[in-house]
Amino acid sequence: MCGRYASSRVPEDLVEEFDVDQADLPRLEPDWNVAPTKEVYAVVERPPSGSSGDEGPATAPQRQLRAMTWGLVPFWAKDPAIGSRMINARMETVAEKPAFRRAFERRRALLPADGYYEWYPTTALTRAGKPRKQPYFIRPADGGVLAMAGLYEIWRDPERAEDDPDRFRWTCTVITTAAEDSLGRIHDRMPLMLTPDRYDAWLDPSAHDRDALLDLLTPAAPGRLEAFPVSTLVSNVRNNGAELVEPLPLSDLPEDAPAPTEGQG
Repeated sequence: MCGRYASSRVPEDLVEEFDVDQADLPRLEPDWNVAPTKEVYAVVERPPSGSSGDEGPATAPQRQLRAMTWGLVPFWAKDPAIGSRMINARMETVAEKPAFRRAFERRRALLPADGYYEWYPTTALTRAGKPRKQPYFIRPADGGVLAMAGLYEIWRDPERAEDDPDRFRWTCTVITTAAEDSLGRIHDRMPLMLTPDRYDAWLDPSAHDRDALLDLLTPAAPGRLEAFPVSTLVSNVRNNGAELVEPLPLSDLPEDAPAPTEGQG
């Protein structure tokens, strides 16, 4: 976790949800099958200079909605292809690992989602003799936005000229933790979701206290999320549409697959 998620809300809804202060909004197509290396929305706080560089004028930060590539490219990377292996950062080591340490200190984000997918390996076998996996969609029980804790980086492409507007690559990663009991039956990891009362503290670019930041990252309370099986169509990244998050009839569920979990919305 987390390797796929759904993000179908329009930017205007996210502006209201996250109190974004921005006129010129990015606009991505609704995506019910977000996969690594795709463009995603990220909420950050940055100087309102409009500069693509990492430094801005000494002014108060502005809450912004950005489009970034999912898969963090560390500032020191020689090849941006490394990002495809950096889609998740484990909470247990995020403050220590070289790939994420500086971003954890300086560049934290919220990654809005409708929910995310996980695959449960059943006892049924594929033609290749491997366990057949049943996908589940996991979302807030109240139907709200899942605000996943994330990090972002700005990688400068040394091959591009200084005046090239594409010389900076904005990338992000999702922070994960051990899954709470009801979801742990499906997969042992889950994204860390932040509640609205913690948005300000998490996004504050002037906050650098490692322990205080880690204290913000607590797993979702039991009952906050619900999980239900969905069609195996989601397993193919080429498939995309609202039908991917429709609950699968229980009659179509493999015998040993976990039953849906109900949240407390």
